[in-house]
Amino acid sequence: MFGAKGQTATATATGSGIIISEDGYILTNNHIVSNTSSDSFYEVSEATKVTVTLFNDTTEYEAKIVGKDEQTDLAVIKIEKTGLPKAEFADSDNIKVGEFAMAVGNPLGMQSSITCGVISAVNREITDTDGKTFTLIQTDAAINAGNSGGALVNSEGQVIGINTLKLQGEGIEGMGFAIPINSTEDITSQLIQYSKVRRPYIGITGVDVDEKTAKAYNLVVGAYVKDIDDFSAAEKAGLKIGDVIIEADGKKITTMDELNKIKNSHQIGDEMKVKVNRNGEEKELTITLGEQP
Repeated sequence: MFGAKGQTATATATGSGIIISEDGYILTNNHIVSNTSSDSFYEVSEATKVTVTLFNDTTEYEAKIVGKDEQTDLAVIKIEKTGLPKAEFADSDNIKVGEFAMAVGNPLGMQSSITCGVISAVNREITDTDGKTFTLIQTDAAINAGNSGGALVNSEGQVIGINTLKLQGEGIEGMGFAIPINSTEDITSQLIQYSKVRRPYIGITGVDVDEKTAKAYNLVVGAYVKDIDDFSAAEKAGLKIGDVIIEADGKKITTMDELNKIKNSHQIGDEMKVKVNRNGEEKELTITLGEQP
């Protein structure tokens, strides 16, 4: 269990984590150590202190935040201790609906608790209150405040996911979600190496243009370029405010989400070809993707 202490004595959050190396690296949720959400349960914007207690060990270890990533809700912290029992990971791509699942963590501060259930669904797309979409494992194993960052394990005790959120409300029961462990591998490596996730970057702010909007403003369906960052890949490629991006890598674009999915399939430094509609004329541009600041 670890607590993230904010700027006042009452701004304290608890959560769970997974030991991923014998020398003290721990994988957890970003929202435990840093939360910029406008609908934050914890009301903590940035942890000023993180402490860790281990199973069967009452010592409090102060942890360093190694790296964190809001987009995937993952973070890596580290304590100065060696000889730790490293978690064993399963292949989360191979899990099946109906398989046994057990959530491990510290719900409501009750250390080292487990709850059991099954895998209810895989590849479930869930959008949070800030509009970020995650592809998650769904389980009916009870997940409560404090379970965040803890392990979802299979019948062999292998980690298949990281418990991250649940649906709440009247009439809702047993709808918890976990980040598939396979999707964390590259993120974890980058957080340890760079303290952040290096992502390709275009450098625009865009607005979706649907058919109704396009007709009203004499535009075409696509991603409208509302703003362009100075010195960005977009600016260097010749994109202009008012352009409507209609294709990327030869695929039709109707929303910014579709554009970002294609962008995220590339590496930093790759070229991505886009087609834009500019004042009724179509133009093809080549963007050399930069690194997201």
